[in-house]
Amino acid sequence: MTKDLPHSLTRSLVIRAPREVVFRYFTDSERFASWWGEGSTIDGRIGGTVHIRYPNEIVARGEVTRLEPDRAIAFTYGYESSQPELPPGSSLVTIELFDDPAGTRLELRHELPSEGMRDQHVAGWRYQLSVFANVVARAHHGDLAAMLDRWFQAWSEADAANRGRLLAACATDDVAMHDSYSCVTGRGELEGHITNYRVHMPGISMQRDGEPKHCQGTVIVGWTASDPAGTRKAQGTNVIELAPDGRIARVVGFW
Repeated sequence: MTKDLPHSLTRSLVIRAPREVVFRYFTDSERFASWWGEGSTIDGRIGGTVHIRYPNEIVARGEVTRLEPDRAIAFTYGYESSQPELPPGSSLVTIELFDDPAGTRLELRHELPSEGMRDQHVAGWRYQLSVFANVVARAHHGDLAAMLDRWFQAWSEADAANRGRLLAACATDDVAMHDSYSCVTGRGELEGHITNYRVHMPGISMQRDGEPKHCQGTVIVGWTASDPAGTRKAQGTNVIELAPDGRIARVVGFW
């Protein structure tokens, strides 16, 4: 039924997670439902059924026609009853995944039989893929609070070797740190900067202040700095960019 599909729409976006992580959401029904809606399922194999249940109870159905692990999936798509002009099997959705410095670039192409049906799906895919990007990034960076605690612990750690291990666990090799007193790039430079900071502010410890806010790889988190008696000496907010592997790639601090 998908032979004559002269009209198509395309979308491209970058998701802050590796390809193999993104691809799981097209082969695992629980993950598939997390961005389509409860009751949605997918049988991740050629010929497998795609069942999408929207929150407004509209149901779409299709069949997997292409499957390349971690790289691509295609499936037919149509509605069971709400749009008789686009029944199941009457359009084709192709999704391809590519490596990107920020994670994974997703390229979508939806081929449809009419210009009107194409135009009707533009806003839907804009919204649905935005939800998808958020769902994947939020799950992939699920240990965010613990990772941030390692970051602030590194600033509080007096032992250089321990500090280096903490930074290696939570920051990329080319991490950048910018605030009122920092303009450094590279984990080695950052280690030297923290060492100097501790010389001039001995005994000061830093802690995360409250729960971080995270959206698609960008994080806002508060912090406090206290002396050995527990007296707060400073506080501020960091805006953090996460690398695809979950570590910190860039920090901009506001006091």
